[in-house]
Amino acid sequence: MNPSSRPRAPLARSTLLKMGARIAIVIALSTLSSYLHMRHTLRTEALAHLQRHVAERSQREQAIFALAEDNHAFLKKALEERIRELQREEVSARFDSLFKRLPDGTVRNRPELPESQRTVHVFIPRDVTLDTWFRTRLLAAYDVLSRYGPAFHVRFKTTYITFPEGVIAGFSPWTPNWSLGLASDFSLADFEDFILSQPRNNPRRQTTWTGIYKDPVSNEWMASGATPLDLDGHHVATIGHDVLLDELMDRTRNDHLSGAYNVLFRDNGQLIAHPGLRMENASGAYNILSAAEQTDVAVNLLGSQENATHLRRIFERVEKRDPGQTLLELPEYDEYIAVTRLRGPGWNLATVLPESVVTQPAILSARYVLLLGILSLLVELVIMYRVLQQQITLPLMSLSLATDKVASGEFHVELDTSRGDELGQLARSFRLMADQVQRREEELRHANEGLEQRVEERTRELKDIHLQLVQTARRAGMAEIATNVLHNVGNVLNSVYTSAQLAKERMANMRLEHVGRVAGMLQENQSDIGSFLTQDARGRNVMPFMSKLGQNLLEEQQEIVSLLDDVGRYTEHIGDIVKLQQNYARTPRIHEPVDLAALMEDALRINSAGLSRHQVKVQRHLTPLPPVMTDKHKTLMILVNLVSNAKYALDPMPPSERLLQMRLEKAPADRVRIVIHDNGTGIGPEMLTRIFQYGFTTRDDGHGFGLHSSALAAQELGGTLTVHSDGPGRGATFTLELPYHPVQQTA
Repeated sequence: MNPSSRPRAPLARSTLLKMGARIAIVIALSTLSSYLHMRHTLRTEALAHLQRHVAERSQREQAIFALAEDNHAFLKKALEERIRELQREEVSARFDSLFKRLPDGTVRNRPELPESQRTVHVFIPRDVTLDTWFRTRLLAAYDVLSRYGPAFHVRFKTTYITFPEGVIAGFSPWTPNWSLGLASDFSLADFEDFILSQPRNNPRRQTTWTGIYKDPVSNEWMASGATPLDLDGHHVATIGHDVLLDELMDRTRNDHLSGAYNVLFRDNGQLIAHPGLRMENASGAYNILSAAEQTDVAVNLLGSQENATHLRRIFERVEKRDPGQTLLELPEYDEYIAVTRLRGPGWNLATVLPESVVTQPAILSARYVLLLGILSLLVELVIMYRVLQQQITLPLMSLSLATDKVASGEFHVELDTSRGDELGQLARSFRLMADQVQRREEELRHANEGLEQRVEERTRELKDIHLQLVQTARRAGMAEIATNVLHNVGNVLNSVYTSAQLAKERMANMRLEHVGRVAGMLQENQSDIGSFLTQDARGRNVMPFMSKLGQNLLEEQQEIVSLLDDVGRYTEHIGDIVKLQQNYARTPRIHEPVDLAALMEDALRINSAGLSRHQVKVQRHLTPLPPVMTDKHKTLMILVNLVSNAKYALDPMPPSERLLQMRLEKAPADRVRIVIHDNGTGIGPEMLTRIFQYGFTTRDDGHGFGLHSSALAAQELGGTLTVHSDGPGRGATFTLELPYHPVQQTA
């Protein structure tokens, strides 16, 4: 066996690689499908959980603000009742016992009073008129705060009541000297809760909440809620709570979903809580809108300009959401945002969840699925390899070795034909094919030897005939006759040569090339012989081809025998032509009586083999004429050449349309006309003037002698040879005109 023809990869390994690749694709697709499904499921669950978390978180965080509004409703009622009670009493003496005008002109708590009587701090600017109505309202506020302030102090840093005159009374036991420490020019006009309580700013007279601010005394971050009190259509007081925000900020920063973070901000852009916000040394709140363009502020409070830009995009996305929409997407940062508003202050509580937090569990699960699939694939491939090795690879190797032996000429092969599957059937068919090929090989060898012997005999006979023709020509002293004889014999020899060549090609094609081709095909596909024999279009034809090979070889043998019969028949015809030429050349070239109709039939008989082989139909239109005096040999040579050329001109035409017309008729001016017309390829105008030149031919195997010699012979006879054609594809007509000298007139 040629090493280069051995398989580059064993069948089992290549099959396993292909199956493994297909299974790996299935595993990859399954893993991808699982990942997409889990990603969708986890995303849906995560976003639902995110929304629930924000909703629950808002309920917890807004409780303190809702409680403050409930307290304000209670305090409004209590303050209104206390004011109306004090309107019936004398309040000046009690007012003077509790408060004192200091040298700076302001009125505050008396410093000499014990600390227990200074839990409610009062600050009255110097320009406030201390009339009875004002004293009544202030003492009513003092009494309400003294009575209910301790209860509210459990949840609220400060409970206070302000007045439109700029006066404040507050309960804050943690700072007993708060009012005494205020500057004399202290003014409430700059505080947001005081501004929001004014009728022009709060026409609906509802509770309003300030933004966050840092208390100047305690340095703690807080927000204030204020509820105005109107009596008889006049603004008389405002009830307020200070809510410490340190715990709210800490919860917002630290209490969040895994992987997520919380942001708390007002609609005006004021940032209340953010995981990156550093408020320890800040004197004022951070504004998302205005501070985002201030690099130093963004870096100091948020750590970087990128954080400020990111926070602003979150704020803008929340502001642009549709009413009632609680779940948002931020594609440029691959984040989801769940947002809600805290009832009371109306702050926006947003929880931001990165996309990676949602997809990470799906990726981990997909990895486990992929790992299990790979392990299963390896186990399956190991088992499949053992099965393929025993059931397919070894039997196919035996069959491959058998094909190598047959290709090398050794037909005795041993194969396992006991198996009942396709490989067993293939082995049995292969052995049968080898036996038939061996038998056909013997028959072909014998036929080849006999054919070669017959060809040699015929060749010797042709050589002898040729020698006789040459000797006859020499004896007659006519070199031209010898040339014409060879030319006419050559026309028939073409048929002999064609049949001999076909027989040779048939004989050459009947060698073991088919077997070698089958063996080569099996060797090329040996690595995947199972799929090749069952799935490949060529492989499925191997077995039918083997079964029909014997029948085809028998048909080839019969065809060769038929061709050899043609060789024998053509060879005998060559003898007839030679005898006919010998009869014509036996006498010197003299004018003698010639029957032109019979002479035309002789020309057709000389070309009959070629005409029959080319399937040319001949039509005769011969006018009966008496014999004429002319040179019989030259006239016959002209007619034979014209018929032979017409035969070749008809080759491109379909066999059913090939037609040769022969016409003999009397022409004017004592001349006789012979017309030979074919409906073949025709002649172009540029060739009509050259067609009778010596050496001019349009055939690859032509020599340019026939028409030239025929034209010269016609001139020697005293006649003319002309040609006419309407163009390529329209046929051609050759006309031979000879002097008309009937025998009767000559006599």
